[in-house]
Amino acid sequence: MAGLNKSSSSNSSQSRVLLLLTILPITLASIAFILQWRGWVIDDPITRGSLDHSQFPGMSLSFSKQSHSDCSSSLFPHSHSLSLSLSFPFFHHSKFDFSSHLKPKVCITTTTSAGLEQILPWMFYHKVIGVSNFLLFVEGKAASANVSRVLESIPGVKVIYRTKELEEQQAKSRIWNETWLSNFFYKPCNNELFVKQTLNMEMAIVMARDSGVDWIIHVDTDELIHPAGTEEYSLRQLLSDVPENVDTVIFPNYESCVERDDVKEPFSEVSMFKKNYQHMTKEIYIRNYDDATRSNPDYFLTYGNGKSAARIQDDLRPDGAHNWENYMKTPVEVAMEEAAVLHFTYTKFSDLTSRRDRCNCKPTKEGVKKCFMLDFDRSAFIIASTATEEEMRQWYREQVVWTDKKLNSKLLKNGVLTRIYGPMVIIQSLRESGVFSSVIAKAAETTLSKDNFLKSAESRNSTRNASLRLVSSRKNDAGGVSQATARRVLEVIDRSVPSATPPLSPPSPDHSDLITYQFSTNSLHSNT
Repeated sequence: MAGLNKSSSSNSSQSRVLLLLTILPITLASIAFILQWRGWVIDDPITRGSLDHSQFPGMSLSFSKQSHSDCSSSLFPHSHSLSLSLSFPFFHHSKFDFSSHLKPKVCITTTTSAGLEQILPWMFYHKVIGVSNFLLFVEGKAASANVSRVLESIPGVKVIYRTKELEEQQAKSRIWNETWLSNFFYKPCNNELFVKQTLNMEMAIVMARDSGVDWIIHVDTDELIHPAGTEEYSLRQLLSDVPENVDTVIFPNYESCVERDDVKEPFSEVSMFKKNYQHMTKEIYIRNYDDATRSNPDYFLTYGNGKSAARIQDDLRPDGAHNWENYMKTPVEVAMEEAAVLHFTYTKFSDLTSRRDRCNCKPTKEGVKKCFMLDFDRSAFIIASTATEEEMRQWYREQVVWTDKKLNSKLLKNGVLTRIYGPMVIIQSLRESGVFSSVIAKAAETTLSKDNFLKSAESRNSTRNASLRLVSSRKNDAGGVSQATARRVLEVIDRSVPSATPPLSPPSPDHSDLITYQFSTNSLHSNT
């Protein structure tokens, strides 16, 4: 009987312990819920880390009174008293505005005809890594009312339209009346784009200086700057570490390697890249060259001479779309050892036909030489102009898509290919948090009338003639001399000025200047 009572007492004790263990976590969870519901701030390391502005470089926290109706209150109950205006990726209506005290101030300029589906991810990604100003020279789809209205509503963005007035002003610019860019004048397709980009960059320097910008870089809307090596993944931090005597910084380019032929959103779907030869040893480059090139003409499909950032200063000028020069001195130049420009080239099958439709060239070997500077572009144009869609798809898979997983693994192991996920994660987070849709919706609320839109476009295209050092018109100067005649005179007077640097393919393994290519500029480690 005593044994039975002892057993019953033991069972009762166990039941009480189990009941206590069940009730305790429920009670703690309820207390936490009540505290959060009442708006009390919990010092949670996860929340604290997420809201720390250092997690998202280039942004600063600003606090202001805010009503319960703001969508951020549904995510953070205590946000009725404080709001984070730059709280990517948590808030739907992020402004991504930049305070003037953030230094250095970085500007990106570009010439584009893309739509919002490409420009918005490109732009807001660069805002996240610290770019404050954007000078967008738009034409085609990018210049349409629906697209440009959205772009103009974004803080820090200036939209410049390619109008007759703009062309007339650029015809009087210093560059148009010099000889170093003249090799590309009056030629179609890529040559014409190269000239537009260079003239736009010349104008962008003036606009950037007027806005108090410290650094300027020309980046296409199919390129993303990858500030590897910085603690905060910040372009601003990267450039703030550059020694004061340095004028230009080269970002070697990496080229996208698509693994499927049905990519729709390259920035969110492509993570494999081919590294620039400047970011590997000569031995590795030569040993893996054939495997990395496959059956294509060159190591990269397109250019391999990177992009560069320039410090805003007197006498700065563009040297084509990839580099910067100075009229009065030889710039001090360094190359980044880790940071790069990610070039998303031919990432979609439709890129074949879209490039073809932009150029009115004969699909012959001689015809494409007049339109394109690089061999792969020439081959792609011929295929897109002469082959059936099935033949194009097959060619695309063989020349562009990386379907050989064994080869991919080998080149990844050897350090020729690399996986980069940072931009993908940032852009996916921006999209999922509703940043892009919010910007579009906000712009729709402030629709301009047609008359006001045209009037504002005319006003935006005004520039400072004196700042551009206007000399003469494109066709005739003040004395009635034709521009062609004037250019021939200039060529006779001075042939010592080097031609603009065009897009260049990477060197071949037997290139006599391969070592010079790698070590012609000083290297700058990202953590300098």
